[in-house]
Amino acid sequence: MKKIILPAIILMGLQMPAQSPEDLLNLVKEPPKKEYATATFKTTRLINFHTVEILGRRSLDFRISHRFGDFNSGAYNAWGIDGGANIRLSLEYCHGSRLMVGIGRTSGKKIADAFVKYRLLKQTTNGGGMPVSVTLFSGIYHTFLQHVTINGENKYQNISDRLSYCNQIMIGRKFNQRFSLQLTAAMVHVNLVESVFDKNDCFIAGVVTRYKFTKRQAITLEYGHRINKYSSTTYYDSFGIGYDLETGGHVFQLHFTNSFGLTEDQYFMYTNTSWDNWGIRLGFNISRVFSLQGKHQTE
Repeated sequence: MKKIILPAIILMGLQMPAQSPEDLLNLVKEPPKKEYATATFKTTRLINFHTVEILGRRSLDFRISHRFGDFNSGAYNAWGIDGGANIRLSLEYCHGSRLMVGIGRTSGKKIADAFVKYRLLKQTTNGGGMPVSVTLFSGIYHTFLQHVTINGENKYQNISDRLSYCNQIMIGRKFNQRFSLQLTAAMVHVNLVESVFDKNDCFIAGVVTRYKFTKRQAITLEYGHRINKYSSTTYYDSFGIGYDLETGGHVFQLHFTNSFGLTEDQYFMYTNTSWDNWGIRLGFNISRVFSLQGKHQTE
């Protein structure tokens, strides 16, 4: 039997074609390349709230945010259009693909702000990957208001009295080409509160969502629930409904919100009007992204 099997094995080996090193490498299956979800939200902000989005590489975003006065100010004030506006101008920049920085100036409360935003994880679309995107945010705010007194004394005795801060973690998912959802956890710290009975910290649980009904148009919604009672004054949760229109390199956002403030320390903590009595206002954001490497990238 051995005399039969051995020659047969040798004969089979001689009949097999020779394998080159390239053929052997092809036998090793390469792992599938990760495919990432893009444009979970169209811009880095929805209405007021930040989204999980980061600008593309070497991109600069110039933003104009505007809020009119309250609807319940009546016809004489053209339902808020005539006056009491709040405006913020900002520049946001991303050099790589994870870290973004921004600065801004707001007319209301004369606030200058700066922030950093870091993409920790990004959702993948092929199986077995990352199911969500996770982005971290940290901001600082400084008011330049003058001649503010309490009991005849200057309210701001030190520079630190003018500062407040916000830290956030945002977890978002693009479920399909139309629907995206984000959960936000935030903490705002104010160095100098309005009353000795107030607390310096406010904790917020928020939700952000977008539904695209055409290729360039979407309905948006954001809501921030204040978890703890931090003030003896009555304030309300920030809530907004919006409409996004993409026009080339511009994104135009029109919305209704009860928040007059345009920075995190203001709209999270000090929204003083409510939807219940039409204490809402018309607002808009305009975003123009410039690519500093000659090719516009949208992520």
